[in-house]
Amino acid sequence: MKKIVVALFAVSAMGLSGCSTLQSLTNILSEGDAANAIKEALIIGSNFGANSLAQKGSFSKDILLKAILPQEVQKVVQTLDRLGLTTELNRFTNTLDNAAIDAASKSAPIFIDGIRHMSIRDAIGIVKNGGTAATDYLRRSVGDSLRGAVAPVMRSALNEYRIAQEWDKLVGPAKILLGNRAGLNLNLENILAVIITNEMFSKIEQQEISIRTNAQARTSATLQRVFGKDWNTTSTR
Repeated sequence: MKKIVVALFAVSAMGLSGCSTLQSLTNILSEGDAANAIKEALIIGSNFGANSLAQKGSFSKDILLKAILPQEVQKVVQTLDRLGLTTELNRFTNTLDNAAIDAASKSAPIFIDGIRHMSIRDAIGIVKNGGTAATDYLRRSVGDSLRGAVAPVMRSALNEYRIAQEWDKLVGPAKILLGNRAGLNLNLENILAVIITNEMFSKIEQQEISIRTNAQARTSATLQRVFGKDWNTTSTR
């Protein structure tokens, strides 16, 4: 009888030890878990950004005109308005908006691939820092390469929508008054790629904040585990 009691005690002790070990594991944040959760959150943000920017009117007339005519935009627009070309100008910016939307929707895989191959150093610190720490790290670490990768996509969209030809057609009647200001910026695809990339980062930031602050936005076990707890008061390894 005594042996049975001892055996039962040992089994109970093992069970309690197992529970304690399991509980301690759930209270530890590893670098691998943190990195996986960060990448997952950023990928969700990229998909959200692509879907949001694929909507008509995502890129306003003012933003687009300032991109292609950064210094002389007001003089050019005023001249076109004075010549009664406002309707044609709106048509042109709508076409440019379509090209930007097309490029933005095709940019999501570029962002996702960049995120998947991104080496996230100090992942635990990024999780603990809160706010938009993950997006900020993405912007710093691969922002330049992402902008460079988006530029050819933007160039294809500009060519598909015949932006240069549409612009020449628009400013043809105003070239005498506009002179050199009538030309499009030669780096248009790069400038618009920067705009698209910045807008994507903005959307990714929104999703990161949502995942950190809203339990319903944590749509996987990894996100729930990593972002559902304040790790500043809990063990990490």
